[in-house]
Amino acid sequence: MNSPTVLAPAARTSEPAPATRVPLHALRLPGGYSLRLHRRAVAVCAVLTAALSAAVVWTLTTGDFPLAVSDVLDVLSGGGARADRYIVMELRLPRVLTAVLVGAALGVAGSLFQSVARNPLGSPDVIGFTLGSATGALLVILVIGGSAATVAGGAVAGGLLTSLLVYLLARSGSAQGYRLVLVGIGVSSLLASVNDYLIARASFSDAAGAAVWLTGSLNARGWEHCVPMAAVLALLLPAALLLGRPLRLLEMGDDAAASLGARPDRLRLWLVLVGVGLTAAATAAAGPIPFVALVAPQAVRRLTGATGPNLAGSAVLGALLLVLSDLAAQRLLAPTQLPVGVLTGVLGGCYLVWLIARQWRTGRG
Repeated sequence: MNSPTVLAPAARTSEPAPATRVPLHALRLPGGYSLRLHRRAVAVCAVLTAALSAAVVWTLTTGDFPLAVSDVLDVLSGGGARADRYIVMELRLPRVLTAVLVGAALGVAGSLFQSVARNPLGSPDVIGFTLGSATGALLVILVIGGSAATVAGGAVAGGLLTSLLVYLLARSGSAQGYRLVLVGIGVSSLLASVNDYLIARASFSDAAGAAVWLTGSLNARGWEHCVPMAAVLALLLPAALLLGRPLRLLEMGDDAAASLGARPDRLRLWLVLVGVGLTAAATAAAGPIPFVALVAPQAVRRLTGATGPNLAGSAVLGALLLVLSDLAAQRLLAPTQLPVGVLTGVLGGCYLVWLIARQWRTGRG
């Protein structure tokens, strides 16, 4: 089921499902439990995971000091020459792992928000949550000052306050998902102006650093960025997976979800909090990287053909998209390293134009 753009209140999130039966497999678990698996979705996740592993190894071999795949594998297994260990473990591995974790967080957050809003434009970078995190971080960088941990705290606080404002403004009335997207777009425009003001009033050196941070970048990322991001994912990703089943009920509409025993308002609040936490952590680690959260969930849904939020697939594809985008921005497209947000912004903008044009041609725009 594909959703119309924000111009249609009765929006849904995906393309109409084909008329074929969905191949499911029941996995028996100890204790009398069972787990239903979508075979095509499992196959797609396996292929994407293999592609992600290959992309990570490829990234570790490239750079000013190229390494053979065998040398990289020796280092990862605990051996290798001292110079190779330094290049891989201190320079390249923290950066690529940060890309994996940030991409996975954005993919899951985008899937959650698009399912809550029942609209393909309901991603955190469109409805303002990413910009809210960026505003909180900019206030710390340009006004308060502080360490990287303080900047991360500012990003989390900014994202939470923005989500609370958007949620409260969009809470009343019918077509709540439609209101969430529209209110989020309005708040996003306001926050963009606030960010521009903060940069305009700052000193030249501070403004230059903030402008680079606002593009979204993985340059100079180390273990001090990777480890906190891993801790956040270890906490919030299981929470998102536990909320996946009731989220399927919420996608059917509030009335249907309530009749099946769910509490739509409470469930929506928890989903927003988890999604905002993932978005804020990703923004704190790498800056506001656009459009990964928009593209990954929709691409996964088209690949798998499965209904529901597809959280695992969105996480893996989000990580793959960000790793490949960063590799292209570093090595393939320019003589110097570009911020990865520049490339994802271009690709995501093209996808957004295609999505809106497609909705318009099919009469759902």
